[in-house]
Amino acid sequence: MAHELAGSADDSAETILASTPAATPPRRRVLAVLSALMGFASISTDLYLPAMPTMGRDLGADAGSIELTVSGFLIGFSLGQLFWGPLGDRYGRRLPVAIGLVLFIIGSAGCAISNSAGEMIAWRVVQAVGACAGVVLARAMVRDLYEGSRAAQMLSTLMTVMAIAPLLGPIVGGQILAISGWRTIFWVLVAVGLATLAALFTIPETLSEARRNREPMLSALAGYATLIRNRRLLGFAASGGFFYAGIYAYIAGTPFAYIDYYRVAPELYGLIFALGIVGIMATNLLNSRLVTRLGATSMLRIGTSGAMISGLATLVAGMTGWGGLWSLSALLFLFVSWSGLIVANSIGGALQDFPARAGAVSALVGALHYGSGIAGSAAVSALADGTPRPLALVIAIAGIGSFASLALVSMRRHP
Repeated sequence: MAHELAGSADDSAETILASTPAATPPRRRVLAVLSALMGFASISTDLYLPAMPTMGRDLGADAGSIELTVSGFLIGFSLGQLFWGPLGDRYGRRLPVAIGLVLFIIGSAGCAISNSAGEMIAWRVVQAVGACAGVVLARAMVRDLYEGSRAAQMLSTLMTVMAIAPLLGPIVGGQILAISGWRTIFWVLVAVGLATLAALFTIPETLSEARRNREPMLSALAGYATLIRNRRLLGFAASGGFFYAGIYAYIAGTPFAYIDYYRVAPELYGLIFALGIVGIMATNLLNSRLVTRLGATSMLRIGTSGAMISGLATLVAGMTGWGGLWSLSALLFLFVSWSGLIVANSIGGALQDFPARAGAVSALVGALHYGSGIAGSAAVSALADGTPRPLALVIAIAGIGSFASLALVSMRRHP
């Protein structure tokens, strides 16, 4: 699998560099920086997942309050994208990303010195506003260089590579927690932000002066109203958005379902979580190989069908307790694994009709995705009863909604 992953990544990176004369650094460097930028959403949360119960005890907060640190992050991440997208269309990609990374570094340091759940939530919002600049504009950079199903293929390849971060995040976070405590986890994020900021200026700007959108920022922001009325864009975005609600319910709910309810050791939680990331990597790799032949919409339909079926099965297991930990974790593994066929194709499908507004569309799709994540994680927090039942219920609703949203996409037009 490692050999296939490296080959797929190298081929996609080589094609990117061939499509822009300004791209002179080694192709692996471009791939690494774009993957790092897109991975900030994952690493910002996944690294501290095993520490959530410990953080709650140290800060004197209950499980619901600590789960709101995930929701707070998603609020900043969702709304921040709406600002960074038009800014990137107007001023290019690198400068806004650099400013965002500085905010991420400040927010991570604030989390490290927090003394209450309220402080932690506030600093997580700052951290998120900075982190989302890299994510939204990395997607726009892909659209600068690719079109249609090829853009979806490249996004899928990048997501395969960046999945290394959430694969290792809970494992590394669990070890840091055992050795040095949860505050060190956030100082590690400060270091990651500084390293990425330095690496950013080793890759070329992908949006030339001639292609930049010169309309005033207020007009650009008002343009979201026009975009949201586009039926195809909304269908693609909503299919990914419902799925994100399930993913962030999984992120917010599994530490307590596994560690508190099923008594899994925090350092072992990361290993169970990592299995889902392996599934995501495998389906992203599969998508990158098939999407140019079958089309993004067809692959998205397969993925959302699988998410709906596995979500309903999770509901049965969660409500009845059938199979215990192994049944629940296996079904959740199936659910999250469909990410490889849903997320990249949802974003790629939405981006394909708006090449001149890639930053704004990427921001709008990202805001809808992560806004749905807010709803998913908040629902798990609000319904928390000490059992896996709320998690299973939200997962099932997310799968059904993801599949149903494709009714908004016209199947007559094949991407």
